[in-house]
Amino acid sequence: MMRYATIPWPATGLFIALALVAQDLMLTALGTNPGLAQTSYRMLLWTILCTSVALLLLPPRRVAYTLGFLVCASLMGWALWLQYGLDLEPCPLCVFQRIAVIVTGLVFLVAAIHNPGRTGAAFYALLTLVVSGIGAGIAAWHVWIQGQPKGAVAACGMGLNYMLETLPLTEVIGRVFRGSGECAEQGWLLFGLAIPSWTFVFFVAMIAAAFALIRRD
Repeated sequence: MMRYATIPWPATGLFIALALVAQDLMLTALGTNPGLAQTSYRMLLWTILCTSVALLLLPPRRVAYTLGFLVCASLMGWALWLQYGLDLEPCPLCVFQRIAVIVTGLVFLVAAIHNPGRTGAAFYALLTLVVSGIGAGIAAWHVWIQGQPKGAVAACGMGLNYMLETLPLTEVIGRVFRGSGECAEQGWLLFGLAIPSWTFVFFVAMIAAAFALIRRD
């Protein structure tokens, strides 16, 4: 019986995602108005694409952890450039996502220094799942807020620093996750996706890479 060469699933995901992303970009060029459903669709495409690329190019464990840390540091540098270079002030939900990026970067930094075996890599993968999973959840909730009709989200509220100084922590967290006008603004866009959509893609790719490193010596 003739045997056919198998194609790794990350390569398959990459090819499929590239085709669908090309289709989505064509629809955008034709003037399609994106809603929450289309934004979710785009997030799925880019998540598959970026995760597939990360898994296909996955280097040895210590190098991968170092690169993961550098990616997190680069994302924070980019966020600070948006804030101070383009005057795009982060909303409270953006600040929470930044914290998740920073902690994810610290997990990768410690892992790179430790250079663990498979058991240690599994431990760091679980840490990444917790931290980046929380970040992905916050990002997804932020995307949902941005997808609501105008007027459905409350007007701009108190700043995060002011709330931390004047309110109990539990109330601060509740107010932040209820969202406000500044959280509903999309601001900077890339390929039709706002910042929380891209942070969601990043968090999922980091989780996938961390678990793939368990078996990558």
